[in-house]
Amino acid sequence: MTVFTYKAKQMGGLCFLALVMVSLPLAAALANTSLLNKGSDLMKSMGAGSPATGLGADEIGAGLKEALKVGSGNVVTQLGATDGFNTDSSIHIPLPAGLDKVRSVLSKVGKASLLEDLELKLNRAAEIATPKAKQLFWNAIAAMTLEDAKGILNGPDDSATRYFKGKMTPELAREMRPVVEESLSGVGAVKAYDDAMKEYKAIPFVPDARANLTDHVVEKGMDGIFYYLAKEEAAIRQNPAKRTTDLLKKVFNK
Repeated sequence: MTVFTYKAKQMGGLCFLALVMVSLPLAAALANTSLLNKGSDLMKSMGAGSPATGLGADEIGAGLKEALKVGSGNVVTQLGATDGFNTDSSIHIPLPAGLDKVRSVLSKVGKASLLEDLELKLNRAAEIATPKAKQLFWNAIAAMTLEDAKGILNGPDDSATRYFKGKMTPELAREMRPVVEESLSGVGAVKAYDDAMKEYKAIPFVPDARANLTDHVVEKGMDGIFYYLAKEEAAIRQNPAKRTTDLLKKVFNK
């Protein structure tokens, strides 16, 4: 995840879509308007400050960025926990396609457990590496401009996720690679791979097979991150009730 389209998100304007959209006295007046329209109206009036909300543009912007930090942090915490990848059918990391033949052959000789162990360890490696994404999300949030915010607000439903992907994907892959390499070794994935391949190659006349575990885990790990970032963005567009800090409560007047 292709960290982190994720396939990052799986982090732009996802939360401020909600924050801006239902701000303060406008919420009642715009009760029959879509959340995106509410946010768009507020963004158009922000300029030097929005009289409708009584808050300055800087204060609203700070609240929005804080919300983004909370949202992206939640995604990283979820996926960085034990079984964050492994037991989640939406982002579980399978064996690389290059090992399909190995799995088939070893299953026939009663040694499929070798690859089951390897698959578990690939997911464990992604879970260990995922926390690296948090600071990169925060860097992308800090770099966000008012024009970025307007583009996200007026764009497609996954505009925030696209923003994060564009800002983060190359750097996230670079940051995760050494962590994944270390975690693959630390959780025993490299040994599990070597053990499976040793058994496979001991069988006569099997075709050559190989896989790059690091590339595979980095790609699928980013996919998972951005998958859940997109889910977070979709939820926030529908439900603006993520007020977890004093500043967010002030922006929401609650």
